[in-house]
Amino acid sequence: MPGVPASFDAVRIGARVVVRWRLERSHEVDAQGPSMTDSVGKLVARTQGDLTVATRQGDVVIPRARIVAAKEIPPRPSRRGAAHLALSVPDLQRVMGPSWGALEREALGEWELRASRGFTQRGNSVLPVGDPGLPLSSAVDRVEAWYAVRGLPAKAVLAGPVGFDPVSDALGAELLSRGWTVADRTLTLTAATAQVAATDPGGPDVHLDPELDPRWLEAYRQSRASVPEAAPGVLRGSPRQLFASIALGGGLAQKLGLSTPGSRAPGPVAIGRLGIAHGWAGLGAVWTDPDLRGRGLAAHLTASLAAAALREGLQLMHLQVEADNDTAIRLYERLGFARHSSYVYVTRPGAG
Repeated sequence: MPGVPASFDAVRIGARVVVRWRLERSHEVDAQGPSMTDSVGKLVARTQGDLTVATRQGDVVIPRARIVAAKEIPPRPSRRGAAHLALSVPDLQRVMGPSWGALEREALGEWELRASRGFTQRGNSVLPVGDPGLPLSSAVDRVEAWYAVRGLPAKAVLAGPVGFDPVSDALGAELLSRGWTVADRTLTLTAATAQVAATDPGGPDVHLDPELDPRWLEAYRQSRASVPEAAPGVLRGSPRQLFASIALGGGLAQKLGLSTPGSRAPGPVAIGRLGIAHGWAGLGAVWTDPDLRGRGLAAHLTASLAAAALREGLQLMHLQVEADNDTAIRLYERLGFARHSSYVYVTRPGAG
């Protein structure tokens, strides 16, 4: 069982976990009996001396000194079907939350406020899943004030089944009544990691690195507008991440039929990122040089990342794609992804 990176203190209260810990032995206990046990359930409390895990049999208090290994695991399935489709929409939102970084995260009850100096919508929006601990109107007031202090427009993620109407959601109705506006819809796709890995069409070497390389970052900046002081922190902001790239080396330019390979920059021509959290691998930041699209690089890179995730024991994947990006949706569905749910960003006009 791999341990949680850095410290188990990084695991949020409310996460589903498995903790392997040593049992206290005494003279009365059979020397041949088990010396360790696993506790599976929700992390409900944490002090300097122990953890409390709510299991099916009740709360278990585990002294930190006896913990051998621990990790987050996916929430329990809430519906029938393939494992990657079995999570409820709110639970999948909880899974996806930490797979993309944010410079600031603050809890509002079970909601999570995120800010990253305006870099990416995911990094600058509230994830309103669960109970905020306040009446809905008061919670929205708190959200608006929190983002106003940071000079950012308040923004919320509203998720539901594919094609849901935001006004049918209680929070959505509250936000729209205040003049917040709805942006374009995004689809959440999920897949079994093994299936994605098995679809690899083959191709050039894919470089995998747990660290953010400057050349990878430069390629990423070609794919979207960036905030230089915020982007590295966001991209490194998951519990774990893995960066993938394909570069024009080893005769790749000739294989791809490029007539003037020497005129091209030596950096990556295709990139992608996995954000790893809650036992899932979150695919994002997939980009291919516009001159090299349609040559299978994105499919090969995605399948290579899936294979790397599978080697780490990650059985499930998710990604987000704009609902009108038909080209990308067709690619991911060929790789084994299916439509799980959708979401929209709802934004308060102005900057606070």
